[in-house]
Amino acid sequence: MNASLNSRDLLGLGFMTFALFLGAGNIIFPPLVGQLAGNTIWFAALGFLLTGVGLPLLAVIALARIGGGLNAVTQPIGKVAGTIFGTLIYLTIGPLFATPRTATVSYSIGFVPFVGESELALAIYSAVFFLIVMLIALYPGRLLDTVGKLITPFLIVGLSALALAAIFWPSGSIGLPSGPYIEHAFAEGFTQGYQTMDALAALVFGIVIIQAINDKGITETRLVTRYTIIAGLIASIGLALVYVSLIWLGASSGNLAPDAPTGAPILNAFVTHSFGAMGNILLALIIVLACLTTAIGLISACGLYFSQLLNISYTKTVVGLSVVSMLIANQGLSQLIAIAVPVLLTLYPIAIALVLLCLAMSCWRHPPSVFIPTLTVAAMFGLMDGLRAAGIGDFLPLWLQALPGAQLGLGWVLPVLITLCLSAGANRLCSSKT
Repeated sequence: MNASLNSRDLLGLGFMTFALFLGAGNIIFPPLVGQLAGNTIWFAALGFLLTGVGLPLLAVIALARIGGGLNAVTQPIGKVAGTIFGTLIYLTIGPLFATPRTATVSYSIGFVPFVGESELALAIYSAVFFLIVMLIALYPGRLLDTVGKLITPFLIVGLSALALAAIFWPSGSIGLPSGPYIEHAFAEGFTQGYQTMDALAALVFGIVIIQAINDKGITETRLVTRYTIIAGLIASIGLALVYVSLIWLGASSGNLAPDAPTGAPILNAFVTHSFGAMGNILLALIIVLACLTTAIGLISACGLYFSQLLNISYTKTVVGLSVVSMLIANQGLSQLIAIAVPVLLTLYPIAIALVLLCLAMSCWRHPPSVFIPTLTVAAMFGLMDGLRAAGIGDFLPLWLQALPGAQLGLGWVLPVLITLCLSAGANRLCSSKT
């Protein structure tokens, strides 16, 4: 008889997946989106949900259907290109950006209100934080039990309290939109969803979810695919509820922290207003647990990938990644966010195109002839958007600025769609001739 997951294990798998995705960016960016969007909140929220929830879910489904990790979905573009893209993805959501950010965000929101901000305090906190992450990540087979069944229920209780307070006891009224949200609320929400890094993380966490299922003795492809998709759906519902409540919090209570650079001051001000001194303790609990679970998943996933790529033991890889992440975390939250924006604008067009191509895999008679040109164009235009965001794109031709959505970081969409249509048509035509 084939092994199967019982209802408790399946719910735990869904909770684990939710906790893996719910990290630093998922909590600090939605309130700022709500504050800036004002009365265009629902257009901005829709855009944010598409990249913050829709794309990760599609990525998990794509990985489940293909039955592998990032190496499997990049197979049509060749080993060299796939390895380069995979390495960039893992470095971005791993030790260079997303993983250190889990420590800096949890420190900034969870501990600064109590101990104040100092380089020494951040150094001590990040060392303890990544020591805990490392000790848990060293045993990836236990993630379903430690993260899904033990840590996540406490996280959900804390998030529920915060969401209920935001919905029923807002501190003010919704104001007018500002900046790009005045005319482009949907597009701005869409690109702000990049900051969660969840579409990139989904390409990484897919293998962690599949590994957790396999560790329960389930290897039948049909069941692995089914359970992975169910876990993705549970996580997506949870993420959507968190995002909507936090965006609403920012829109209705953003007056408590006007001109906030991130959502962190908004959250701190709101919990103090709503819960008093206990509010900071509640928020600290939510933030630390959310960031801890995500960091564990990221270190585990990166450990699996780089240990195989570099032929180094998993244990040594996890230890090395934890140390590097700790060192980079000490650069501070604002610095990490500033550096991450150009990188995300470069990688997201590739990731989005890759996920959509994989979902339509059955349509391509010769996948490389569709994947390679489409992803090449996505990489080119993504790189140009990244260079402009970094302030070093003055040499780029002016006509790029005239593309639809170019001013919002979406100039890549039309060229990629045209390339996809042309390559797909050529794929069909050549296949019919043979």
